Formats: sequence, C-alpha cells, structure tokens
Amino acid sequence: MTLEGKVALVAGATRGAGRGIAVELGAAGATVYVTGRTTRTQQSDYGRPETIEETAELVTAQGGKGIAVQVDHLIADDVRKLVERIRAEQGRLDILVNDLWGGEKLFEWNKPVWEHNLDNGLRLLRLAIDTHLITAHHALPLMIERPGGLHVEVTDGTAEYNADHYRLSPFYDLAKVAATRMAWAHAKDLAPHSATSVCLTPGWLRSEMMLEAFGVTEENWRDATAKVAHFIISETPRFIGRAIAALAADPDRSRWNGQSLSSGGLAQVYGFTDLDGSRPDAWRYVPEVQDAGKPADATGYR
Repeated sequence: MTLEGKVALVAGATRGAGRGIAVELGAAGATVYVTGRTTRTQQSDYGRPETIEETAELVTAQGGKGIAVQVDHLIADDVRKLVERIRAEQGRLDILVNDLWGGEKLFEWNKPVWEHNLDNGLRLLRLAIDTHLITAHHALPLMIERPGGLHVEVTDGTAEYNADHYRLSPFYDLAKVAATRMAWAHAKDLAPHSATSVCLTPGWLRSEMMLEAFGVTEENWRDATAKVAHFIISETPRFIGRAIAALAADPDRSRWNGQSLSSGGLAQVYGFTDLDGSRPDAWRYVPEVQDAGKPADATGYR
C-alpha cells in the first residue's frame, strides 16, 4: 500500500485521532499538511503539551513529509490561505480529513439543554460543525480538480449506534450525528467529480487524554483493565490512521461513498492491524459493554 505522490490535509492533527491519521498517511508515503491551534510557541485553550510540529515530525519520521501549519479553522480567511498555500506548493490535494473538534472542556455529561451551559454548548457546535464546513468549502474545490479524491469526516460513533443512543447532551449528540450527515451530503456533491466522501469513527481510542484519565501510558495501558475490564477493546490512534490509509489506497473506494464506517469494521475488510497486531472492533461490543456497566460515551474519541 503506497500513497507516494499523494497530498493530504489532516485538519485537526495536533493529538489523538488526527495525529494517528497523519502519521499513518505519512507511513504510506504521503505529503501531509497537519493543522491545529497548538504550536511550540502558542497553546490553545486546551492547555495541552502536544503540538502540530511534533505531529509533522512524526509524519516525516515514518517516511512521509509532514508540514505543520497553525490554523484556527473557525477563521475562514485562514483556511482559505492554507488551501492557497497547498495549491502553490503542491498543485493538488488528494485527501482531506476533517478531524476538527475542540469540545472536550465544553460538554456536560447527561444534561438536558436547559441545564447545560448555553455558551459552551453553542461554542461546541461551532467547533464541531462550522469548522468542518468552512474547511470543506475551501479545500474541496482543489481536491476535485483531479479525479479520485477522498474526503473523510471523523466523528464518534457509527450511524447505527448514534441513531438510537443518546450522546450525553443535545449539543454533543448533534455534533456527532452532524458529521455523519455532512459526509453523506458531501458524497452527493462529490460523486459527479469521481471523488468519495465517508464518515469514519475510531473505537475506544487510547488518546493522550484518555490514557491520562486512566493513569496509564501506551506502554502499560493494559493495567487500566483492572479498573475497567472493557478497556481491553480500546485501540491506538494509529488504527484509524491505517483505516484511512487503506481507504485512500483502494482504487475501488467509491463503493463506500456516503457511508458511515468504523476503524474496526474496515480492518476486517482490508486486513490491517493495530500496532500490537490486534484488530479491535469496539463498535461491535459497545452496546453489550454499556449493558454490562461501562459509562455511556466512554469511548474517548479524543
């Protein structure tokens, strides 16, 4: 599987799923523009240590070419300038991944709309929906100049799961369902241009924030199963990255156009594994796990 000569933009690649996606696209040989708000000299409101420069360096270390660009994807003019830069430097865009989020500190668990902080809820929707639309508006025109482009909306939960499971609050629920619908809508517009749009969810993600929440590292993550046995079905951020790399390398990827997919489900089709050789498929088990007592929405997208 090779993506040599391909150019990707992973919007929201500072940490978590976005970082894993960028690194795996780089491992397949792609040139990857990685964007986010946190750099080595300026932090976002997350206050996290991960930076876009680190992500770009990881991409390059894996054999690709990582290019870090600080962008706030709520600022349309900044996104426009980003795409103009990609056009000037590469003359093409083959893969667009919308992994933008930023709502970890904004949602409140199990709160109806009248109890949830309104400003935080509306900010969450802007970060989860407006950023995706702004980025698609500016980036997709470049992508469709060549046939075969791939657009991916990253969310939390498959369409099937989200259809009948309430996701924390109306704000969070809408944010996660909206990504699936956006991918479906973009698929209608992209099909005439021989391009593909899908929505993709990781499973129970061992992101930097999730590992910290469990008090473990990637090296000893299994120790957390002593507290929550179902953590055994978790996956690294690189797993969803391998899913997107497999999609991008599939000449028949248009068969997925408009669909809601999962990293674990695609692993069964394409045969890739996580870093430890396993093929976790969390969304096959999440309903059963919740019935057995795992807190709702503990899959840890970021």
